[in-house]
Amino acid sequence: MQWQRRGVLLSAPPRRAWSHSHVALPVVESTAENTLNLYYSPRDEKGRAHIARARLEVTPAGALSVAGHDPDPVLSPGELGAFDDAGVTVSCVVEGAPGQGTLLYYTGWSLGVTVPFYFYAGLAVRRPGENVFERVSKAPILERNAVDPYLTASPWVLREADGVWRMWYVSCARWEMDENPTHPTPRHYYHVRYAQSADGLRWQREGRVAIDFKDAGEYAMGRPCVTRGADGYRMWLCARGANYGLAYASSADGTHWERADADTALPGSQEAWDSEMQAYPAVFERGGRRYLLYNGNGYGRSGVGYAVGPGGSE
Repeated sequence: MQWQRRGVLLSAPPRRAWSHSHVALPVVESTAENTLNLYYSPRDEKGRAHIARARLEVTPAGALSVAGHDPDPVLSPGELGAFDDAGVTVSCVVEGAPGQGTLLYYTGWSLGVTVPFYFYAGLAVRRPGENVFERVSKAPILERNAVDPYLTASPWVLREADGVWRMWYVSCARWEMDENPTHPTPRHYYHVRYAQSADGLRWQREGRVAIDFKDAGEYAMGRPCVTRGADGYRMWLCARGANYGLAYASSADGTHWERADADTALPGSQEAWDSEMQAYPAVFERGGRRYLLYNGNGYGRSGVGYAVGPGGSE
């Protein structure tokens, strides 16, 4: 895949009470008006993430631009004590089965004591003809269990033509204390696992690992983005050793993956905004072109950028 860098698309969110910094985890949704909805996660002054929505326009030459922002968040942190009371970050938006509406899969955050945080996959739904999303439950859709005993996050979901719903999500394999001799702290180790469902709500998990750590230095992976074409499945994600960088894998069946990170590398030198980190990629097609959205430094603090490549068969 040969990408062409197009620079920063959105450097910061509009300044609002619930939106002070960050434009993390960008993902798009096509609309009937031949534009795109851009979802992302800004943080308020307390550092809690919300989910925001903006509108994107695509020029005939293939350039993206932000045309406006919703005045209110799509989703905000949950009630005190809930699994998402410390923040919500967007993961993906999926058109449901007929009559089901639009499903917004997200990650809900809560604070920990022995470890710094917990997060779990949640779901909100926009009913047909409506504009707001409502939680399907105050509980997560992927709670802790024997397969995922620590945390779940960042689900990417595809609804297949045969009615099967497929999910690739982040799961924590373990926590370990780091080797800092003066102030050891817990370090998370999470990779990407796979689940299936008949309705997008109730998921069967068997602990199948889709993308595992490539070496001893790698310990975290960020939100996967999966597309399906005539030649199989492609996954874009980010993986972390010292810092997050873009990663890529392909699969014939969606369960057995071959990793090839070099195939999604961005050409040219990194710029000031993404010199330390390239994270949370989301890939989509429009007008015969393939677009890659991603965050730069600071987990989205420095903005959302994009790159353009030739369209595929999705």
